[in-house]
Amino acid sequence: MSKQKMIYECSECGYESMRWMGKCPDCGEWNTLIEKQIVLSSKTDDSQDQILSTAEPILLKDVKDEIDGRTLTGIGELDRVLGGGITKGSVMLFAGDPGIGKSTLLLQVLSKLSNEEFKTLYVTGEESNYQIKARAKRLNILNNKLLVLSDTYIENIIKHIDKNEPDFIVIDSIQTMHKQSHSSSPGSVPQIRECASMLIKHAKSTGSSIFLVGHVTKEGTLAGPKVLEHMVDVVMYFEGDKQHEYRLLRTAKNRYGSVNELGVFQMSEQGMEEVENPSETLISNRAKNVSGSIVFCALQGTRPILVDIQGLSTTSFYPVPKRTVNGLDYSRISMILAILEKRAGKKLYNQDVFLNVAGGISLDDPAADLAIAMAIVSSLENKSINNKLTVMGEIGLSGEIRAISQPQRRINECERLGYDIIILPKSIRNKVKGKSSTKLLFVENIVQAFSLLDLLNKEDDSIER
Repeated sequence: MSKQKMIYECSECGYESMRWMGKCPDCGEWNTLIEKQIVLSSKTDDSQDQILSTAEPILLKDVKDEIDGRTLTGIGELDRVLGGGITKGSVMLFAGDPGIGKSTLLLQVLSKLSNEEFKTLYVTGEESNYQIKARAKRLNILNNKLLVLSDTYIENIIKHIDKNEPDFIVIDSIQTMHKQSHSSSPGSVPQIRECASMLIKHAKSTGSSIFLVGHVTKEGTLAGPKVLEHMVDVVMYFEGDKQHEYRLLRTAKNRYGSVNELGVFQMSEQGMEEVENPSETLISNRAKNVSGSIVFCALQGTRPILVDIQGLSTTSFYPVPKRTVNGLDYSRISMILAILEKRAGKKLYNQDVFLNVAGGISLDDPAADLAIAMAIVSSLENKSINNKLTVMGEIGLSGEIRAISQPQRRINECERLGYDIIILPKSIRNKVKGKSSTKLLFVENIVQAFSLLDLLNKEDDSIER
């Protein structure tokens, strides 16, 4: 005979407690502990225990290698982020703000895969089949092989998956899925955890690959239990401002590849379109002969991308000058401003400073330090920067310019787009080379770098290569 017991579970993080508390001790949220009833088995006879699994241990050398490899989605930017395509039996969490374009992109992915004779199934808990059909028409997806299912009960979904045996499945979204045996509402911690667990078990046993769509909260974190990120194989975040056309796809976790890759998409009337040459796109609208603008080559995973770093310095009328930063680390900007004051003698204590990375790109690359410093000083002194110049280098607290990672790959990208003057740290001088027409200028500290700017503006041909 079974016994019932009451516990309290946090709706934000899944923490369980034997008594109610106003504040969750795990995540720190208030009034999130909800009463939950659990059933305890009173079996004492071991002979009555059921065998739940028939799995047996096996020697590692006897495990068969994966012979199917990866499946290309037909969308190069997505394949890049996934590490070369979709791995058989993988479960991928696709997270992003509502309305950012998650459903649109995944509908395009399933359409391309079904055209390659794969069985695909799109499960939606937020829209009707009619709404999915209307979106497919807008995207010019004329596909008679793509299965669509509008349902929120996970038991029914698993039944249809077993019946149709699709190779690729989209669950849109995991927050709307509901298990009948649980009394909690859809989107709660128990529901998300149980539904995801059932789907993951199915994927590992059948080899089907599943995309789980997840929404992001106002704080920028995945809605639902954090344990969901640990359960899946890949976690991808779809970023970008809904008011702008560019979308960025990043990986926070990937068991089958790098987590540093970046995919760039552009929203259009035909859906999500790949941006195969983001460097050229991001700097195409850059203003010429204007102070405070400089080009920097960032490294996103294995991909070099040229971005326009913009700085603006203006006299402040406030007791405490404003510091506004978009796309860069605020604490690192504060450090660079202090170095400019102390090591280069640039008076910024009475200046409002604004910094922006054009195109919505977020940078955490320390090699951007020198570009940021030059953008600020260029605006402070109202001096434009040579249009064919790019700079790269990390700045130390003593004002020294330190080495950067993979400089040759960055240089090659700059040369490809016609930037033939590059300022680099002197410590990597023997490790890089450029074309005969490219000026590679090496500096040891920020004072030397600022002196080079003045020389370049005067077009002095006597600069040592």
